[in-house]
Amino acid sequence: MSIVNCQLTMVDLHGQYLRLKTEIDAAIQNVIDSSAFINGPQVGLFAAYLADYLQVPHVIPCGNGTDALQIALMALDLQPGDEVVLPAFTYIAAAEVVALLGLRPVLVDVDARTFNLDARLLEAAITDKTRAVIVVHLFGQAADMEPILSIASKHHLYVVEDNAQSLGATYTFADGTTQRAGTIGHIGTTSFFPSKPLACYGDGGALMTRDNLLADRIRMIANHGQKTKYNHQSIGCNSRLDTLQAAVLDVKLRHLDEFTAARQSAAHLYDELLASCAPKLLLPLRTTSSTHVFHQYTVLIKEGRRDEVRLKLRERGIPSMVYYPLPVHRQAAYRTLVRCSGTLPVATALCESVLSLPIHTEMTPEMVQYIAENLVEIVQ
Repeated sequence: MSIVNCQLTMVDLHGQYLRLKTEIDAAIQNVIDSSAFINGPQVGLFAAYLADYLQVPHVIPCGNGTDALQIALMALDLQPGDEVVLPAFTYIAAAEVVALLGLRPVLVDVDARTFNLDARLLEAAITDKTRAVIVVHLFGQAADMEPILSIASKHHLYVVEDNAQSLGATYTFADGTTQRAGTIGHIGTTSFFPSKPLACYGDGGALMTRDNLLADRIRMIANHGQKTKYNHQSIGCNSRLDTLQAAVLDVKLRHLDEFTAARQSAAHLYDELLASCAPKLLLPLRTTSSTHVFHQYTVLIKEGRRDEVRLKLRERGIPSMVYYPLPVHRQAAYRTLVRCSGTLPVATALCESVLSLPIHTEMTPEMVQYIAENLVEIVQ
């Protein structure tokens, strides 16, 4: 197969819009007609529908995923100098909000095959200053939450889930019970950035919790720290989901399982077509404890060839991305701020070998086949 009759992209937001155009346009027009652009009824309705989907009592929308993380930590009433454990291989937002609040990020290495925080290394990072753990569910698959929760409970730590990339994933405990990723710890957070599994047409985010008191505190903090108008009980911020974005999200939420199935189908076809590349190329590992919604399809390119392979793909019109090219502890802004638990060899190595291939809701088998055939030819 030599050509694909369209331009390949990492995410096809326009194609997805065209498929949902009638529903999306009507939802946006309803907001414009009502002119309730701030805290319109669509915001509350979407929050209720998402809470029902996640089977969690409280979903509190906010301005974006980074705000959600910051508000979560503010709600826990942590004090300057307190330590917060997080994975060394992640987007910078988790470390960023920890540092902004005068807390200290403590970095733990990740599992070499799932890319998520390695629960086996967590306890060694805990000191008498540790107050919380941020678990990032990376690329579409939940981290191994059961041992993390056990260690956190033993040391009386809060658990915050960054679920921006894995909304819709389901975690299964040893006893067979299940919970949606983002609803397992004390507070879950997510982002509705346009490329995320559940995405709006701008910025947006949300927090979720099963704790009534934390929910009340989160709502207050996100609204300038006020319980009632002009009655400010705490230091807060101004972070809210735009009504137009809530209307878009409400439409897309109805299609979320369909979106997930489309990405999973593309991932399974990648698996089949790329299997012959082992051990030079390693496929994404599915754990038995979590479903995978494939926000990213991330392979490992061995033998130091990642950048070479990426360049050759680009020459053939195939895009790819590196999430992430530099671990947190090697970022200039964080070198003196973080405490590293160990030398973090896995996070460092992943930054030199990960490569994410196009995967989205509008991918056809022909697109996957074209990408896979070219990648096999390049790698072998």
